Amino acid sequence: MKTQILIAALFFSGFVTAQQKKDSLKVNSIEAVNIKKQVFKKQGDRLVYDVAASPIAKGTNTFNLLKQTPMISSVDGKTLKILGKSDAVIYINNKKTNMDAEALIEMLKSTPSEDIQKIEVITVPGSEFQVESKEGVINIVMKKNKNNGYNGTLKMQNEQAYYNNPSAGASFNFRQGKWSGNSNVRMGSWTERQRYTLSNGDPTFRNESYGYNDDPNKTFGGGFNVDYEISKKQSVGISYNMRYNKSFNSVLDVTNFQNGNITNRTVNNEDAQTRNHSFNLNYEIKTDSLGSKLTSNVSYLWFNRDKVSFNETFPLNNVKDNNYSALHQSVPQIINNYAANIDYLKKTAKGETWLMGASYNHTNTDNDTKQDQYVNQEFIPDTYQTNHFIYKENILGIYLNYERKLTEKLSGKIGARYEMTRSTGDIVGKEGGFTRNYNNLLPYLNLNYTINSDHNLSYTFSSRIRRPRFWELNPSRTYFTPTNYTQNNPFILAAKFYNQELNYMYKNAFYANLSFNMVEDAAASDMIPLQGTVTAPKKDEDGNYIYDPLGNKIMETTRFLRYIKTNYGKNRELSLTLGMNKSWFNDIWTTNYSVNLGYITYQGAVLADPTSKPGPEETEVVDPYIIDIKNYNMSATINNTIRLSSKKDWFLGVNYFFASQAAMESGMIGARQSFDISLKKIIGDWTVVAEVYDLFNQSFYRVQGTQPNGKYNNITNFNYPRLLNIGVTYNFGNQKLKKAREMKSANDAVKSRT
Repeated sequence: MKTQILIAALFFSGFVTAQQKKDSLKVNSIEAVNIKKQVFKKQGDRLVYDVAASPIAKGTNTFNLLKQTPMISSVDGKTLKILGKSDAVIYINNKKTNMDAEALIEMLKSTPSEDIQKIEVITVPGSEFQVESKEGVINIVMKKNKNNGYNGTLKMQNEQAYYNNPSAGASFNFRQGKWSGNSNVRMGSWTERQRYTLSNGDPTFRNESYGYNDDPNKTFGGGFNVDYEISKKQSVGISYNMRYNKSFNSVLDVTNFQNGNITNRTVNNEDAQTRNHSFNLNYEIKTDSLGSKLTSNVSYLWFNRDKVSFNETFPLNNVKDNNYSALHQSVPQIINNYAANIDYLKKTAKGETWLMGASYNHTNTDNDTKQDQYVNQEFIPDTYQTNHFIYKENILGIYLNYERKLTEKLSGKIGARYEMTRSTGDIVGKEGGFTRNYNNLLPYLNLNYTINSDHNLSYTFSSRIRRPRFWELNPSRTYFTPTNYTQNNPFILAAKFYNQELNYMYKNAFYANLSFNMVEDAAASDMIPLQGTVTAPKKDEDGNYIYDPLGNKIMETTRFLRYIKTNYGKNRELSLTLGMNKSWFNDIWTTNYSVNLGYITYQGAVLADPTSKPGPEETEVVDPYIIDIKNYNMSATINNTIRLSSKKDWFLGVNYFFASQAAMESGMIGARQSFDISLKKIIGDWTVVAEVYDLFNQSFYRVQGTQPNGKYNNITNFNYPRLLNIGVTYNFGNQKLKKAREMKSANDAVKSRT
C-alpha cells in the first residue's frame, strides 16, 4: 500500500508541476477580444466536458468520445464505467436512454461526435435521476441546430477475437417544420468463446473442472422516435424500440476430476432467444419564458426470454458408482411493465429551480420453469425443480428538488425521493411464497463552492437502494455439473446505499474525487459459493433404491457447490480518484489520465441456503460462509490521442488500463490490464478506424476465495479478450440537423433490472 500511495503522490504532484505552464485552453478571437473556452469544468453537481471545444471531437463517434472523457473508462470496447462507481447509466439530454445495454453501445458507436455539444459526468446523481445503488450518470447533451433536412449514418465493422464477428447498422434523422424524428437499425452475429477452470474443496478433498463454452448469437434491433411540435410551447411524441437475440447451439463442455482422478464429463447444450419491445408516449408543455415546463408520459415494456437446455454427464475411467445422468430444463421468463410519470420543472426570476414529480410502475414477471430428470432410461418430471413462479411489484415514487445560488460563490441543491414498494412472490401450487412491503425516504444534498477562477470544491450526499434484478428472483438453476450450479433466490432483500463525495478541481484540468459508500443488507456483487453435503438414499442407474443385507436403505453423501445470490451483511468503501485532462503542443497531443485508490471492507455471513428444501429422506449440511475482508486496491487509466497530420485527418490512440488485485465477497479478483491501440483516418464523410483492444490478453476474470475453515473456491474465466476491430462509417446529409426531442420513459428504472 505504501508503494501505491507513493505512486499516487508522484502522479498528482506531476500534475500540479505541469500546470505551472500556460493552460492550453482553446482561444477564439471575436473582434480582437480573446475568449477562453473551458474544455473541462465543474458545474454544480456534475463535471462538464465541452466536446465542441475539444480537439479530439472531430471525425469520431460518441462511444470513442466517451472513452476520452475524464472519469470514464472502457476496458473491453463494449462497456463504459465511471471510476469508483458500480456502473454508468446513460442519459441523453437529461432523459434516460430507452435501450438495453448492447443496443445502446451500438447506438453510441453509430452517432457522430459532431452531433455532441457536451458530456456531463454526474458521479452522485440527484433525486430526479432513476438510478440505484452507487450508479453514476453520463448525460450526453446534443447540439441544437434547427435546420430542416435529413442526415444519417451507415456503419459496418468486423471484429476478430477467437471467432470472426461482423455487424452493421444505420441511423436516419429528419426535421421538417413541426415534424422531427429519428430511426435506427442494427444487426450482427458473434460467437463468444470462454475457457473455464473451476476448483473447490478443502485440504482433504478437491473437485476440479476444465472446459469451454461456445455461445453463438445473432441479433437484430432498431427503433424510431417521432416528435410533433403542436405549438411553440407544446410537443407530443412517440417512440418504439425493439431487440431480438437468438443464441442456439450454445455448448458448455467440462471434464471433472476428484482428488486428481478423472471422473466424468458434463455437456450442456442450450438454445435461448430474447425479445424486447418497448413503447413510450410523451407530452411536454412549456409554462413560461424562463424554462419552466410540465412533462408526462406513459410506457409499456414487454420482455421475453426463452431458454431450453439438455445437460448430460458421462462417466469416465470406470469410476465405481459413477453413472450416466441427464436432465432437460426449460426456463422461460416473461416481464410485463406498465408505467407512468409526470414531472414539473419550475424556474423563477430569482434563479431558483424547483423540480417535482411522481411515478408509478407495475411489473408482472412470469417464470414457468420445467425440469425433467433421467430415471429408468426415460425422462420424468422433477417435481422439486419444476416450479411456476409469479412475481408482482408495484412502486409509487414522488420526488422534490430545490436548487439555487446562495451567494456569488456558493450554490446548493437539496432534494428527496420517497418510494413505496409493494411486492408478492408466489410459487403456484407450492409453499414458499412471500409478501414484501417497504418504504424508503432517499435524501440528497449538493453544495458547490467556487473559491476563485482556479479552484472549485463541492460536497454531495445521496441515499439509494438496489432492488434485485428480475432474473435473480426466479428460483431456477443453471448447471455446470450435476453438483455444481448457480441458484437464483426469490428471497433477496433490497440493499440500502449511502453515498458521500468530496470533489476538488484545479484550473478546470486537474481533479481529486474522494468518496465514501456504506451499504446495509448488502447482497453480493457476484454469487456466493456455498459448499456442503447432501445425504440421501442411494439409487442405481435405473433409479431404484439400493438396500444392505438387513434391508436398510444404503445412504450416500454427495458434496455440492452452489453459486447463490443472497444478502450477507454490510460493506464500506473509501475511494480516491486523482485525474488530469489536458491538451499539449497546440492540441496535437491530448491526455486523459487518472488513478483510483480504494479501501473496502465486507462483513457478514451466509449460514444457510434460503432456497433449499431437502427431500423427506435427505439431510443437508451447508458449510458457513464467513465474509470478513479488508482490501486495498488501485486502478489507473491512461488515454492518449495524437494528431498525426496538420489536416486533422490522421489520429493515433494509445491507451492503457491497469487494475490491481481487488476483493469481492466471493474472493480475490486477480490483477487485470489492457493495452489498446487505434488508428483513425478521416476521408471527407468517411471514417475508417482500426483498433486493437487488450493486445496482450490480460483483461480476463479470475477469482480465488478461501474460508477460515480451509474451504476454497477458485474460478478462471478466460474469454479471449484480445480483439481486432475494423470499422467503416459514412455520414450523409445535413450534419447540422437538430436531433428530435429525446423522450424520457416511465419504465426506465425497470429496464435495467431485466
